[in-house]
Amino acid sequence: MSTSEVAESPPPDRRPERVGKVVRGCGEVLITFGLVLLLFVFYEVYVTDWFSAHRQAEAGKRLRERWQHGPAQQPAVVDGDGFAELYIPALGHDFRYTVLEGTDTRTLANGPGHYTGTALPGEQGNFAVAGHRIGRGAPFGDLDQLRSCDAVVTETATDWYIYRVLPMQGEAAGWNPAHDSRCEGVAPIGGPYAGVAGRDIVRPDQGEVIYPVPGKPRELLPRSQQTRMITLTTCHPRFSAAQRLIVHGVLVKQYPKEPAQPELRPPELEES
Repeated sequence: MSTSEVAESPPPDRRPERVGKVVRGCGEVLITFGLVLLLFVFYEVYVTDWFSAHRQAEAGKRLRERWQHGPAQQPAVVDGDGFAELYIPALGHDFRYTVLEGTDTRTLANGPGHYTGTALPGEQGNFAVAGHRIGRGAPFGDLDQLRSCDAVVTETATDWYIYRVLPMQGEAAGWNPAHDSRCEGVAPIGGPYAGVAGRDIVRPDQGEVIYPVPGKPRELLPRSQQTRMITLTTCHPRFSAAQRLIVHGVLVKQYPKEPAQPELRPPELEES
């Protein structure tokens, strides 16, 4: 047989090898991306919590020192500084945060922040406070667990203010405060406040929820006719900023502090 009659062998098919390289490359990229994402989540949830807890503790320490050594009156509110303590017993007896003035990114990284221009604790109007739900201490991480009549307690240099969560949507029609002793002083608010419920979910641009009459024009009522309210805001759902979770409460009690007995605490702090 002549060499011209010998069939030439076809070149080897390299396509499976190239496909394998592409698959391996994509796999390595996905693994790297997953590790980066995992590290980012770890940083956002745990590392920022540690830094925020440290700065929050320092803010609380400075506030208590001012209260202890300063005059027996509420000091001026300064941007970024603490001016009140916030307690929510239903979220745990250890739930205590120093409320800072302002809602800029840096302030909220240190703890819950007071919306500048809204009422101060105990004042007529809407005392509005924002807080993170994930990372940076997550002071409002469990805000969705609050129910009607749960206490939201605010401490200032001179007083304790007891707010309670308003009835939830769907509870107003058959509301009977007698079903729970904690509900004394809590009821759906009528007039221009009609429809304001204990919990709501809104778009991020609906800033009117922190107005003196939530959801209504800012100047709807003069200060002398405004109900004493508290509003807490946070992101919704978890790990998202697509919406805002809103909790509204109403002031039901005020306890002036006793200078001779500063250790006295309101009984509402013992609720669960």
